[in-house]
Amino acid sequence: MNPSIKISQIVIAILVAFQSQFGIAQQNEKVEIMLVGFAHLNQMQNGTEAASMFSPKKQQELEKITAKIAQFKPDAIMVELTRHEKKTTDSLYKLYQNNQLDLKDFENGASETYQVGFRLANKLNLDHVYGIDFKSATSQRLLKEGDHFEYFQEQLKKLQQIARPLGKQVVENSLSLYDFTKKINEPEMLDLSYRAIFNFPAYVQNGDFDKEGINYRDLNSEEKKYAGAEYISLFFDRNIKIYSNILNTQLKTGSKRIYVMMGQAHIGILKNLLKDNPNYKIVDALAYLD
Repeated sequence: MNPSIKISQIVIAILVAFQSQFGIAQQNEKVEIMLVGFAHLNQMQNGTEAASMFSPKKQQELEKITAKIAQFKPDAIMVELTRHEKKTTDSLYKLYQNNQLDLKDFENGASETYQVGFRLANKLNLDHVYGIDFKSATSQRLLKEGDHFEYFQEQLKKLQQIARPLGKQVVENSLSLYDFTKKINEPEMLDLSYRAIFNFPAYVQNGDFDKEGINYRDLNSEEKKYAGAEYISLFFDRNIKIYSNILNTQLKTGSKRIYVMMGQAHIGILKNLLKDNPNYKIVDALAYLD
């Protein structure tokens, strides 16, 4: 046997033993991450008791969702708030922990960020809730017209024809919020959302954005040729920055089990990005929301 090979094998064995003895983490240890998509709960309220996220029934359902996710035992919770809102988020969460914040009196208190995110962090005795969002001008109604617009429109209608009746059932209390959340996180629903935003809009060329929309951005002549691709690029830009915030928040906190909660439309693209990152292992949310 080549002596140099034997020596290198001995050195490797010593290093492995040293790492094992002193608890040094292996570089290939994967970060576990669970992603759960939500409908924006504060937007589902319509002034009726049945639709109120503060009704006893909805609160019981929110508690069930939280308890199920808590079984994953995340050491970091990441929500749809920006990192610039950190001071405000920390202050609100501290008040929540000390029972000094009544979410009914808070403008967005019905939001899943607080109803599930804060509730979960408090249940797990975590000190912080981390905002990872990046705000930008995006709207599913932004793309208005163009060649082959019907392909995009048809895909969007497929999503809406399933999602809207389900949301209506939640508002009317004929479908539990828990079962609704499970449903919209099924692979088929995530795929529908993903295709409607990140795939089928690419069919649209020689088009334009809705000038009446609040998120309107003026397209130049070249961009109009690829209006659908420009539409996708806006959503991708936002989500790649959210992804970057997830990675860097993990590095900063050293967390090993991460729970991410965002609007359902974000989940497909974030899963695809994380799936390609060898440092991460995606945990199936439906295994916990059984």
